[in-house]
Amino acid sequence: MGLKDVRMGTWLAGIAALGLWSCQTADETTPQASEEAAIAALKARVETLADPALEGRETGSAGEALAAEWLSDEFETMGYAARGDSAAFQAFQYTPHPPMQIHGDSGQAHLGMAVVKPIVGRNVLFTGKGVEGNGYGVLAAHYDHLGYGGENSLFRGEPTVHYGADDNASGVATMLEVAQRVAATPMSDHVLYCGFSGEEKGLWGSNHFCEEPTVALDSIRYMINLDMVGRLRGDTLAVYGTGTSPRWMEVLEACNEEGFVLVPSESGVGPSDHTSFYLEGIPVLHFFTGQHPDYHRPTDTPEKLNYEGMLRIARYVERVMRALDQESEWLFTATKDQDSDSTPRFNVTLGVVPDYLFSGEGMRIDGVTEGRPAAMAGLKRGDVVLRMDTLLVVDMMSYMTGLSLFEEGMVTEVEIERGGDRLTVNVIWD
Repeated sequence: MGLKDVRMGTWLAGIAALGLWSCQTADETTPQASEEAAIAALKARVETLADPALEGRETGSAGEALAAEWLSDEFETMGYAARGDSAAFQAFQYTPHPPMQIHGDSGQAHLGMAVVKPIVGRNVLFTGKGVEGNGYGVLAAHYDHLGYGGENSLFRGEPTVHYGADDNASGVATMLEVAQRVAATPMSDHVLYCGFSGEEKGLWGSNHFCEEPTVALDSIRYMINLDMVGRLRGDTLAVYGTGTSPRWMEVLEACNEEGFVLVPSESGVGPSDHTSFYLEGIPVLHFFTGQHPDYHRPTDTPEKLNYEGMLRIARYVERVMRALDQESEWLFTATKDQDSDSTPRFNVTLGVVPDYLFSGEGMRIDGVTEGRPAAMAGLKRGDVVLRMDTLLVVDMMSYMTGLSLFEEGMVTEVEIERGGDRLTVNVIWD
């Protein structure tokens, strides 16, 4: 499955000066045939991970083990060195909470008495050659998914394979493309490539790595995370963690030869593996192409991905990494919303998937869950929430703040924009 026949061009090294970087990729002069081969390799790698034989790659399953072995083989083929506890692998173990059970007429829920077996998963870790003492850059993507569904699935039918093409075969394939390019023209920094498992369970694999790292944490200069990068629409690309180092935006803009319309978010905390590293004081970036109706459903399949977009993202990430390679240090800054007291707490949800790439005023809906308040009120994908009761919704944070004001059973007037018209609906919260 490796991209063995791709001929990489020579990366033209630049000298950092006056805050400027050289942001070339390894194939600035690569012929079109190599671009076509790279796209074909991205597609083949996604199809391998999303193959029904891997049964959705749930952490601790036989499918996850097959995926880990395949990922290890891919890195070995490129000439990278294993950096796990046992060859390329770092095992971790977690015991889930037992299921909640409802007892009697009281309707009270409490923990069941069933024995819950520990789940054992494996991270896949490789590193390349670098100059001793220059530290590590981390490029990561989680390779696990939901198996046959489970509690995190948004599918309401019988259990069936959740293929996880975008989430997150796309991130793994893009990481491998970057690794292929860097292997052709190595950098001064060591690059530690991390295929994490247990992300869908609650960042289990990345948390374990940060608790028991296979390289010293203080030698890690930055961490870049790729999660759901397979659905690029136009040029819009979300980048989270831009506030975790004072110069992230500077380098992102300097290396943006792909012409992406960046939607930055400063926070280092989010629902993916970059959070584990941010909480250790490491600057992070998380690349993301947005939610879609197939998220956490069996319909997240390979033919729906934008492979040309994935290659553009791989080239962009490589440019950023090569720019960072010219820096002697990369400073960390804590983002303001790390303080839990500043994060709104709420007891209700609208039952929608927000459009995280929307940069206009309000909160645009990217998906609606059947049977929840939004669906019951007639809200649709594409509607933009502008007001809830008397609270104006201008962005995601004001929307979340609004949810903290309501309680289950309350009826609230919600104003939306749909197709240029403004409508009001009554939402009954649950």
